[in-house]
Amino acid sequence: MNDYRDKVGTIDDRGKRIWIYAKKPFGKFFNYRQAVGYSLILILIITPFINVNGNPLLLFNILEGRFIIFSIIFTTQDMHLFAIMMLTMMVFVVLFTVIFGRLFCGWVCPQTVFMELIFRRIEYAIEGDYNQQKKLNKAEWTIEKLAKKILKHGIFFLISFCIGNLFLSYIIGVEQVQKIITDPISVHIQGLIAMVIFSSLFYGVFAFFREQVCVAVCPYGRLQSVLLDSNSMVVIYDWIRGEPRGKKVRNDFTKKTEIAAVPKGDCVDCNLCVKVCPTGIDIRNGTQMECVNCTACMDACNDVMSKIGRDTGLIRIDSSDNIEHGKSKLLTKRVMAYCGVLIALISLQSFLLYNRGDVELIVQRTPGILFQQNENGTISNLYNYQIINKTTEDIDGLSLSVDGETAELKPVGGESTFTSHLAARGSFFIIIPKDKIRGSKNNIKIKLTQGEKVLDEINTNFLGPIKKN
Repeated sequence: MNDYRDKVGTIDDRGKRIWIYAKKPFGKFFNYRQAVGYSLILILIITPFINVNGNPLLLFNILEGRFIIFSIIFTTQDMHLFAIMMLTMMVFVVLFTVIFGRLFCGWVCPQTVFMELIFRRIEYAIEGDYNQQKKLNKAEWTIEKLAKKILKHGIFFLISFCIGNLFLSYIIGVEQVQKIITDPISVHIQGLIAMVIFSSLFYGVFAFFREQVCVAVCPYGRLQSVLLDSNSMVVIYDWIRGEPRGKKVRNDFTKKTEIAAVPKGDCVDCNLCVKVCPTGIDIRNGTQMECVNCTACMDACNDVMSKIGRDTGLIRIDSSDNIEHGKSKLLTKRVMAYCGVLIALISLQSFLLYNRGDVELIVQRTPGILFQQNENGTISNLYNYQIINKTTEDIDGLSLSVDGETAELKPVGGESTFTSHLAARGSFFIIIPKDKIRGSKNNIKIKLTQGEKVLDEINTNFLGPIKKN
């Protein structure tokens, strides 16, 4: 029966959460995962300090609507480019999942990396392995237990506060974060309160909510069941080789002769694959939504198989088709379809980025103001403009002009100047002789030039009086 699919493994029959005490993992794949995870953490820490031409390598300033991705500046006018980039990343993750399952969650996802490689390692260091943690939590409150809990949760909150400030540096820049830290607390009391609240959320997730993020909150886990098929490479138990399971004859795994005498499958039903699982599932039941493909069960099983003299790989990264039929096909029609969509999105993104101008002009008629009839027989309209610099360098020598010999552009307050990645705003009048106006709505073209070079141009409407027949 597949009754394990009808309920979440971390919730009992009464709906109460089952706390997961994961056994401390070790082995070849865990070493690989540590190398990947700690490298990602290092990259996450140093990236805000990397500047290219005086600008951060990555910046997601939601407050000002300015984003810098690999030194390319995106403004609110480039949201279509940003949206295509996010869509491209989503399609890539979907394609990766179709081929390799939920490997992203176990090896790259910040939630798993921080939880398993930082917070849980601290927990092991202070409270011991899973058996010691169980015993400590069930024990009466003593000075030793209180000291361990205060130390653990104090470190947890301190790290959460550091993580909060690290993510803040991706929003406002590391220089601003350093300024806030060095300024008196009274100057940024509201920001400090917000940061404490933000850090408390991180602390709550890593100290208490933990794997429930992957099980109940993250939509990617639920999407996995739709994306995976029998050809997907996932962490899987070889039921052909492992069943029927046979209980070990005695606890000493070195007695290979006694184990071999039992005419059963290779699985000795030691349950170590369950004990090391950070989401509390039994991988032998098959691929489950809760599985993040962290490979901890693979290391545990390989260690047991080595001790009893049997081949490793009883739990491995493989496809269900390869286990059952001895064949697997990675390049399926669905994979090729996703590849086609991904290539199309990358091509579209490249085309739009290549043809994106360094400067963008935005012109709008001033709202609430109609045309004006002047004493000299001309009609004028008032416009607001915005010039956006999308480069990391200052641009000067810009001028605005209107297409047409009879039209005149008259700035309000003189010419505007601006520096890199900042917007210049202002107003100007367009003045046209009344006898040159064809009707109530006329199309005109405004140009932004630098010397003889046209940087951008935009079409807008010029309103005039309705001509009588």
